[in-house]
This record gives sequence, C-alpha cells and structure tokens, in this order.
Amino acid sequence: MAHYSAAKGGVISLTKALARELAGGGTTVNTIAPSVCETPQMLRAIEANEFSLDHVTPLIPIPRAGRPDEIAGACAFLASDDAAYITGQVLAVNGGIYM
Repeated sequence: MAHYSAAKGGVISLTKALARELAGGGTTVNTIAPSVCETPQMLRAIEANEFSLDHVTPLIPIPRAGRPDEIAGACAFLASDDAAYITGQVLAVNGGIYM
C-alpha cells in the first residue's frame, strides 16, 4: 500500500499547489477521492476471486460500493458554476469510510 499512499499524497499535494497557482486567473482545481466503486475492473476481480466486497462493506457506513454515476455527479458539481468558489479541495465520495 506504500505505492498507493505515495501516489494519493502526490495527487493531493499537486491539487493544492495548482489551486494556489491558478486561482488568480479564475481556474479552480479540486480532486475526487472515491472509495470502492462498481466498475468493470472490480466486477472482474470479484469473478476471479481476487476481491470480495464482504471484507470492505462492513467498514463503510453506507455499506455498499459506490456507483460510477455518484462519482460523476461529484465531478459535475465541481465543474459547475455552483462550485466557482471551491478550490484546492479533496472531495471524498466514499460512503463515509474513514481511511
């Protein structure tokens, strides 16, 4: 998990740095941090017995995997005029899991 943590930390740091650099020109920069999500890759991993939701869902207050449309909705919000004053943020779309 060290490689995942390092990459995630890099994305968060880059988001915050770009947000500061680009804010004066009216550009906002944010990132989405999803939890486990129903994707074709996840479904293949379940079918191959490489992954089980049974181990993950008890850790999530909303005990299920997220759906791609839920992640897309968060992205659409951040890209909308309603989010024009939001920058440098990490939006966790994760069912309430704390990691």
